Amino acid sequence: MPSTLRLRADSAADIEVAAEIIRAGGTVAFPTETVYGLGANALDSRAVRSIFEAKLRPAWDPLIVHVADTGQLQALTSISVETQQRVSLLAAQFWPGPLTLLLPRTEAISDAVTAGRPLVGMRVPSHPAALAFLRSAGVPVAAPSANTFGHTSPTTADHVLADLDGRIDAVMDGGPTTVGVESTVIDPTQTPVILYRPGAITRQQISTALGVQVVVFESNASTSSSEPDSLPSPGVGIRHYAPRAQVILVEGGEAALQQVLRTAQTPGVLLPQGWSASGDSVAEPWGRWDEPAELAATLFAGLRALDDRGVRIIFCPLPPAGGLNDAIRDRLMKAARSE
Repeated sequence: MPSTLRLRADSAADIEVAAEIIRAGGTVAFPTETVYGLGANALDSRAVRSIFEAKLRPAWDPLIVHVADTGQLQALTSISVETQQRVSLLAAQFWPGPLTLLLPRTEAISDAVTAGRPLVGMRVPSHPAALAFLRSAGVPVAAPSANTFGHTSPTTADHVLADLDGRIDAVMDGGPTTVGVESTVIDPTQTPVILYRPGAITRQQISTALGVQVVVFESNASTSSSEPDSLPSPGVGIRHYAPRAQVILVEGGEAALQQVLRTAQTPGVLLPQGWSASGDSVAEPWGRWDEPAELAATLFAGLRALDDRGVRIIFCPLPPAGGLNDAIRDRLMKAARSE
């Protein structure tokens, strides 16, 4: 494949080019509010398989299907009256936005999308270019993050090309994403509702919207295996989001971070605004410690920047649990795993 075509997300003509590529069975990376996704026609099994080939993604890891509006759910999902009530409540409050719902699929969705599972992840993104692209394509678009499997997620078009140039047909450049971490993933078909991946839509927000308990999915041996039969949801792999450098997490705030940096030799560090880094560390700015939205938006870009600066170890302070910090902690803990 020749070099990947770079398109402008603010150009109606370029969006139509991207849509034509999707309809023809090709692959297009596109911006969402969370991270850049690598899209293909969700109704075309061959096109879906090309996502896995480009990313070097194992077939047991399911994809999320992106649609332009809730009207497209009818042909793709088959849900009960009770689930429909929950979907309506969640859609009214959080769609378009960074929330993925696992719903029973119809035969229109192939096994390649869901890794053979009966539920398919559905999302309506809020990024204007993503919505324009989906409307123009006229088909549901399956899209995981647009990076090689297990690597740090892309929040700019340059990140996409660093991993996938020449392996995909096109990328739509919409500048940096705003949320910076992948969508929240839940299964609303069960009681209590199961949260598989934390994101910008928090566990408490979902519980309040539905008036039911939301419990966090606990992985077991089958999901922590290097080659499971299939994962129950996108985003529950044990090691993911990882830079080339080793990630070491530090709890305890600025003082604890300074202490570990004094004993390390030229480490990289994600450094919150206003904090100081002692020793000969290579610091990458990371936003204000008390503003989780800033930390999330710049997390993956910071990890990639430190990789580009050639560090072999990255020390990163671990934010306290709660709210959006749960998503940041999830990504960092998976990035720091050695297996």
